[in-house]
Amino acid sequence: MNGGVNMDIYSLLMSSVLVLISLLFSYSQKLKLEKETIIGVIRAVIQLSVVGYLLNYIFGLKNPLFTSFLLIFMIFNASYNSAKRSKKFKNGLWISFISISIGTVITLSILLFSKAIKYEPYQIIPVGGMIISNAMVALGLCFNQMNSNFKNKREEVETKLSLGADILPSSMEIIRSSIKTGMLPTIDSMKTLGIVSLPGMMTGLILAGTSPVNAVRYQIMVTFMLLSTTSIASFIACYLYYTAFFNEKKQLI
Repeated sequence: MNGGVNMDIYSLLMSSVLVLISLLFSYSQKLKLEKETIIGVIRAVIQLSVVGYLLNYIFGLKNPLFTSFLLIFMIFNASYNSAKRSKKFKNGLWISFISISIGTVITLSILLFSKAIKYEPYQIIPVGGMIISNAMVALGLCFNQMNSNFKNKREEVETKLSLGADILPSSMEIIRSSIKTGMLPTIDSMKTLGIVSLPGMMTGLILAGTSPVNAVRYQIMVTFMLLSTTSIASFIACYLYYTAFFNEKKQLI
């Protein structure tokens, strides 16, 4: 592999013809998604262009403090989005922030200690972004599952409480189910790697000129780090979040 793939503006403009396929299906089937599709495409182009130039500037700074600040900003943004799934409970934001932060710090620390990556912006920011976004999705699933379980199994929990059980034993089945729900998508995606799909990072490295064997090694590392962060964040979030369903008298709200 001697060199990466370079895309010029002409090729990019030609590839935009692919958007017409989606618009054609929407129009022919009367889905009324043409406006949303066009808005989505415009936003994607603008946002990615801005991010591209911004990252080009950030990668040139090589400032550890600024890199750390950017990671914190990404974690906060992810926490804010996942906290929306916590519905009426006000502690969803800080629970999400703590869970994602701990999962991210532990995973990145192991990768840095093993010298798999360096604390450089061009490595930390993309890797951190994958970790944080995956944790965000997992927490959203955890919160949804826990909200649904406490609603559907209310009588079961109240029965355990009436028999003298504390709130943790009464909620243990729901907590475990919620953690499992958050982790399953990552585990399922692992089972199809290389068979059903070639992951984005692996594909990107190959297009950039990296040998497939080396690209596979990086993808294996990514798979391990996503699984680690997802499990840590889901575990912490569920064990912190379940208490929000009870009042000071240990009654279900």
